[in-house]
Amino acid sequence: MRVNLDTQAELGLSVTEATTRAQVIGATIATMAAHGYARTTFARIKERAGLSSTRIISYHFTSKAGLMQAVLSTVAETKAMFLRQRSAGLNAGDRPANLRAHIETSVAFLRDYPECVRVLAEFAANGSDADGWAMTPALLDGLRVGAVQRQLQQGQAEGAFGEFAPEVMAMSIAQSIDGAGAAYAADPSMDLDRYGRELADLFERATAPPGRRPGND
Repeated sequence: MRVNLDTQAELGLSVTEATTRAQVIGATIATMAAHGYARTTFARIKERAGLSSTRIISYHFTSKAGLMQAVLSTVAETKAMFLRQRSAGLNAGDRPANLRAHIETSVAFLRDYPECVRVLAEFAANGSDADGWAMTPALLDGLRVGAVQRQLQQGQAEGAFGEFAPEVMAMSIAQSIDGAGAAYAADPSMDLDRYGRELADLFERATAPPGRRPGND
């Protein structure tokens, strides 16, 4: 995966240093996707990136935890940018439209960024490892559930959504997207765009106020 240099906003880095850092992160993402978290070593990353020495990795990331922090932050930003690009033009206050965009985009992300999806799965399974980054579980929870839960709560306060437990609905949405990933892994020929639309339709009905549910017009 090629890492966008815009996500490497480290103050004080030269262009060459920022490029090398992005190269290492990209190679780490590819290595984790191919070999899994536990087998992602500096030696494998060096080979994948075509570096002359693992010391180049250590120069930018003094420990595996530091590297994992950068990788997870980069993957999270990549997904956020994907959502922003596909949601361009939406009214930020239109909670139902933004919920639909989140669901459809999260499903499309499964197809367009498979390495990132595999890396997130590896973090979920191994992110609490002693060599990893301590904040991994909290960030993963925020990515999967936290942001959607806040949107649901705000939408309820504004009257855009009906009555339900936001934490339960947010988890249900996250698990449904996970289910789309499992289905796509089993059958790569499935139409993810259609799957995303129908999933969004389902949660549009589930979250709408009673008087505004489709079919009540």
